Amino acid sequence: MVIGDTMGRRAIYSPDRLAVVDAGKAARPHYTYRQMNERANRLANWLRDTVGLGKGDRVGIVAHDGVEFLDAFFACGKLGAILACYNWRMHWRELAQVVGDTTPKVLIFSDEFKDSAAQVTAAVPSVTHTLHIEGEGIPGSRHFETTLQAGAPDAVTCETLEAEDTAALIFTGGTTGLPRGAQISYRMIAWNTLNTLIHDILPGETTVNLFPMFHTGGMFVYTLPLLIAGGTVVLVRRFDPALVLDLIETYRADFIGAVPTMYQMLTQAPNWAKADLSSLRFCTSGGAPLPVPLVEQFGREKGVRFKQGFGMTEFGPGIFALAPEDAIRKAGSIGRPNFFVDARIVDEHNRPLPPNQIGELVLKGPSFCSGYFNLPDALAEVVDEDGWFHTGDLARCDEEWYFYIVDRKKDMIISGGENVYPAEIEQALYRHPAVHQCAVIGLPDPKWGEVGRACVVLKPGASASEEALLAFLREHLAAYKVPRSVVFLDALPVSAAGKILKRELRERFS
Repeated sequence: MVIGDTMGRRAIYSPDRLAVVDAGKAARPHYTYRQMNERANRLANWLRDTVGLGKGDRVGIVAHDGVEFLDAFFACGKLGAILACYNWRMHWRELAQVVGDTTPKVLIFSDEFKDSAAQVTAAVPSVTHTLHIEGEGIPGSRHFETTLQAGAPDAVTCETLEAEDTAALIFTGGTTGLPRGAQISYRMIAWNTLNTLIHDILPGETTVNLFPMFHTGGMFVYTLPLLIAGGTVVLVRRFDPALVLDLIETYRADFIGAVPTMYQMLTQAPNWAKADLSSLRFCTSGGAPLPVPLVEQFGREKGVRFKQGFGMTEFGPGIFALAPEDAIRKAGSIGRPNFFVDARIVDEHNRPLPPNQIGELVLKGPSFCSGYFNLPDALAEVVDEDGWFHTGDLARCDEEWYFYIVDRKKDMIISGGENVYPAEIEQALYRHPAVHQCAVIGLPDPKWGEVGRACVVLKPGASASEEALLAFLREHLAAYKVPRSVVFLDALPVSAAGKILKRELRERFS
C-alpha cells in the first residue's frame, strides 16, 4: 500500500525536485526524489532477496545523520518492515539489551560505533547481517553504499500495509530498566504531517535538520513532513554551529528547529556576526523554555522571529505551537494545541483544572503512538480509561488557552513543603547578562527535604560571583525559590538532541 512508500509517490509528483542534501559528507551529495526512490528500491530489494526481510521485521540503525538513515527508513516502508532507531550515546551493553529486545535481522552502523556493533552482534543472534556506512566495518559486515547499488532498482511496495502498522521505533527513557520503543505508526505520521502543514511548514520549503534522527525531533518533527510535502532537507552529521549558519545561508533555508542550547551556541559561533539568515521565515524552539534575551538577540541582530513548540516521542511529535507574533507577549508559553490535538490540565484526581492552576498536562488525539514495543501493558501506565495520555509534565494554561510548561514532575523540587519549579528559576537566571547557560537541580537536605543548586555557565569574558547571582535572584523570586548555592561549570552535559541532562548533574553533586 502506498501509505508506506513516501518516495514512490514523490518520484511521481516531483521526480526532479531536490529532496536531500547530505552536508555531513565532504562531497556534500545532492539527491532528487527520483534518486531517493531508486535508492530505497535498491535497498528494499536487497533486504528482501538477501536477508529475507518482510513485513513486521526490524532493521536496526546506530548511526550519525546522513542519507543512509533515510534510505533505511524508506526501504523499510516499501517492505512493511520497521526501522529501530537506536541512540548512539548508549554504552554497548545498554545497546545490546535494547537490540536483544527488538531482535533486528540487520544492523546498520557508522564507523564511530563499530566497536559497539561488534559487541552487539556477538551478543544478539537475531542480527544476521551488518552494514557499515563508512570505514572498514567489522568482520562479515558489508559496505552500505556498495550493497545498496547491488540491489535491483525495481519498484517495491507492501500491498498489505495498513495505517496502524508500525513504521519505526523511537526510544524513550524508561523510568526503570530499558528505554521503551515507542511504536510510530503510519497513522501517527500522517496526522502529524497534517498538523505540521497547518501550523508550520509550506510545501516545497527547505530546512536544515539539526537533531539526530534516532530522536523524534530529527526524523518526525520536520524532516518527514517536509519530504512528504515535497521540500528539501539538508542533513548535518552532528550539530556544528558554524556549519549550520553556512548551510542556512547557502541553501536559503526557510526555517529550522532546535533547542535553546543550540540557539545559544549559534550566537557564539565565529561566523555569527557575518551570517546571512534573512531567508528564515521563522525558527522553532522546543525542549525547554526559550530565554527572552535570546529571542531579542536573534530579532535585533538577524531579524529572525521565533516560534515556540512542544512535542513528545509518544505523541505528535508536534503538539503545541506559539506563533512568532506571540513570542514576547506570551514569553515562556508553548502556545496552543495543534489543530488535531486536544489538551487539558488535570489535578491529582484527574479532574480538569481552571486557568492558571498548575496540574498535569494530558493529551488526546490521532497523532498518538500505538504503544511500546514488546510492552503490551505499558500503555495502561500512561493512558487513563478515557483515553487521555498523561505526559508527566506540570503545566498551566491562561484565559486565552495558551499553555505553559511549569516543569517535569520529576524535576520539581519540594523544599520545606513548597513546590519549587526549576524552570522558573532558570528563566530568571537567563535575565542576568553574564549567564550563558544554566540548570537548576534539587539536592537532598536534612532540614528542608530538598534545596536548589544552580549550575551556571558564564558567557565568554563575563564574570559573576555566587553571591551576585543569588542576590539577583532574590530581586526576582520569592525567597523560598532561590537556590541555596551556585556552582560554575565550563559546560553543562547535554544530550545528542541538545537538551541539558539534569540527571547527570544530580548524580555529580549528590
